[in-house]
Amino acid sequence: MTDGTTDRGEVRVGTGPDRTRVVIGGGLAAVLLAVVGAAGGWMLAGDQEPPGTTTLDASGSRAPTSEGEPTPREKPTTATSSQPARPAPNRTDLTVPELVGMDFEEAREELRDRGLRWEFVFGTGDSSSVRSTEPAGGSPVKRGTSVKVTVAGAAPESSVPDLVGDSCGEAQDELADDGFYPRYPTGKSGTVTTQQPTAGTVGRWNDVVQIWCGTTPSPESSDEPE
Repeated sequence: MTDGTTDRGEVRVGTGPDRTRVVIGGGLAAVLLAVVGAAGGWMLAGDQEPPGTTTLDASGSRAPTSEGEPTPREKPTTATSSQPARPAPNRTDLTVPELVGMDFEEAREELRDRGLRWEFVFGTGDSSSVRSTEPAGGSPVKRGTSVKVTVAGAAPESSVPDLVGDSCGEAQDELADDGFYPRYPTGKSGTVTTQQPTAGTVGRWNDVVQIWCGTTPSPESSDEPE
C-alpha cells in the first residue's frame, strides 16, 4: 500500500504491522503552537508582565499598563492669595467737651486742655455761662479745631497787659489769657518794642491789641486802632 494523505486528513507513517498512525488536526496544531510561543516569550522577558496587569509605583499610584493605559491626572489646586489688609479708617477719640452751663473762662480751659481753639460770641446779659457751642458737645473733632462758644452775658472788662520787652510769642500768649486778640503790623518775630493800646488800658474781651515786634512803629502807625 502506498503512503500518503487520505481523504480523512490522516497521515500514515511507515508500513507493515508496526506502523504508527499520527493524526494531527491542522487547526488544533496551529492554536497550540501560538499559546506555547507566547508563554515562552513572557518567561524569557523575565521582568515583563502579561497584558492587562495593573502595577503600582513606589508612591502607591497606579502606573501605566503595558497596553498604554494613562495614569489618572491629579486635580489642579488653586492657590488662594490673601487679600491685602484694608487700612483702618481714620478715627479720633477727640470730641468737643460738654460746656453748656459752664463759666466761659472754665470752658476755655477745657478747650485748651484738649488742644482745641475757641471763639467767644458774647450776648447782652449779665451771665457768664455758656449758652451753646458749635460743634455741639460730644461731636468728634480734630486737634486744632476752633469751637464757637456763645456766652449768655456781655463781654467782661479786662486790663491790657504790659508787653514791651517780651518776645512776640510770649506777648501773644499773654494777650490770649487776658481775652484780647493780637495784631502784628510788622510781623511775628523779634521782641515787642511798642504796643497799642498801652499797658493798663481797660478794655473788654475780644478787643484787639496791636504789638510791633522787632522794630519801632512809625508815627503814622501809632494811631489808635479802628
